[in-house]
Amino acid sequence: MSFSRRNFLQMLTAAAAIPAFRPPLSVIKPPRLKPGDTVALVGPAAPAFTHETVQVAVESLQALGFKTVIAKHVFDRYGYLAGTDADRAADLNAMFANSSVNAIMAMHGGWGCARLLPLLDYNLIRRNPKILVGYSDITALLLGIYAQTGLATMHGPVGSATFNPFTVNYFRQTLMDGQAVLMENPHDKGDLLAQVKDRIDTLHPGKARGRLVGGNLTVLSHMMGSKYLPDWKDSILFLEDIGEDVYRMDRMITQLKLAGVLDQISGFVFGKCTDCEPGKGYGSLTLEDVFRDHIIPLKKPAYSGAMIGHITHKFTVPLGIEAEMDADAGTIRLLEPAVK
Repeated sequence: MSFSRRNFLQMLTAAAAIPAFRPPLSVIKPPRLKPGDTVALVGPAAPAFTHETVQVAVESLQALGFKTVIAKHVFDRYGYLAGTDADRAADLNAMFANSSVNAIMAMHGGWGCARLLPLLDYNLIRRNPKILVGYSDITALLLGIYAQTGLATMHGPVGSATFNPFTVNYFRQTLMDGQAVLMENPHDKGDLLAQVKDRIDTLHPGKARGRLVGGNLTVLSHMMGSKYLPDWKDSILFLEDIGEDVYRMDRMITQLKLAGVLDQISGFVFGKCTDCEPGKGYGSLTLEDVFRDHIIPLKKPAYSGAMIGHITHKFTVPLGIEAEMDADAGTIRLLEPAVK
């Protein structure tokens, strides 16, 4: 077959559509939190609908021994967003630039963080590494900042989260004590003969090592093809979601599969998909069916049910940190501290 100039141009066009390969970044660990440090509350996505919600967050952080500062635009309202993109991004940049701020916590998820990614000052962030923590839509910031700077970011509670002993324990051990934490579900049967709540489902047995990367599946899948995602090679992918029909979960996991993400990872951990039951009537797959179709055939260590997601009791999971997962035991063990 002859190779024409047209063939060559078609190859160039196809190659341009694929994001360039980015080797794994050297991780930048933020300084650990200490009593007396200042945590900034920001609103990068949904607005703070009531002052009481923010006040509860302030009091919770104070109970942990921290001072707090509230970003300028947290109470702004632009439809379903906490102010304009420019103002929300300015708050984030300002808090990274503020030397008196030691950590940044999002008040809410919702939607809007991905809109900020082109507006963030990544050189500024790289020069001023500090803890950034949140989950749900905050996934866009966690992934984008890690991909652009190498800063380890934290999938953990937002300001409006429930600060119960389980959540606080993992937050404290990971971000304050700097421990190489073992993340393990509660083992509580209550007065029952077998454990019902927070069970682990081993999808494929074995152990895997790699950098922890992931977050909310919906947010992550909608970022595919952008420069704000890290390299997936030999990573442990963790996912969670809320309020999605099973066919949507199937569609998004299929997208990761078609994009080659699932082929590159070393292990797979699914947290919770809150309110993701099959629809009424006949014809729906279950989430177990979706895992059976897409995850189990990978023959890589994989399990579901981890305490990650839109739940009251949650782990703090650092992106970019080396870890080992055990699909049989249903555990994730950090192989190094997430903070310095």
